[in-house]
Amino acid sequence: MKVNEIFFSIQGESSSIGLPTVFVRFTGCNLRCTYCDTKYSYYEGEPDTPEGIMEKIRSYGVKRVCLTGGEPLIQPREEMQRLLDLLAAEDYEVSIETDGSIDISKICLHDRQRFILDMKVPSSGMSDRMDFANLRRIVPERDEIKFVVGNREDYEWSKRLIANYDLDPAKGYRLIFSPIFGGLTYRELVEWVLEDRLDARFQVQLHKIVWDPQLRGV
Repeated sequence: MKVNEIFFSIQGESSSIGLPTVFVRFTGCNLRCTYCDTKYSYYEGEPDTPEGIMEKIRSYGVKRVCLTGGEPLIQPREEMQRLLDLLAAEDYEVSIETDGSIDISKICLHDRQRFILDMKVPSSGMSDRMDFANLRRIVPERDEIKFVVGNREDYEWSKRLIANYDLDPAKGYRLIFSPIFGGLTYRELVEWVLEDRLDARFQVQLHKIVWDPQLRGV
């Protein structure tokens, strides 16, 4: 496995927003989104093992971990599964932030582990690279589906996807809408969500409000 950085911060996104979390950022990504804010993770990093990563995670003394990137699911599958097995054995809560382009069924999750499926919208330039079958593979009431939108087209695209795949929150689907940082305003997106009575969680990237948006390791 190749790791870009491991650090301790608050979770800035997802249903765990605001909670102390250990982040493991893996090196490499198979996509090139226009608004990517972690381009430094495309290539920078050092090899490590699941056991080595676990040792670093334990050092922080917090039982909540986010596996991110880059794209964590391009790491060797056997090693990623080994890391998840080790985390489960020690009862860590784990979220895996994946970009929506890779088959999530190749990974077996344990209790207290979930996917955050970040479906790339048209303005990302990567929406045609999505593995839409993942929307059938996610587990309602466990996994989360995130849409980071930059304009009205992105928002309408996301709504159509929700309707076409019947991602009804009444059935347990957990939907998150977030504006691209520095682009679409918070108010615009909130007003669209309220106008449509969309049963989705609005969120901001909290860590970019607490710290300098360009700061790494937070």
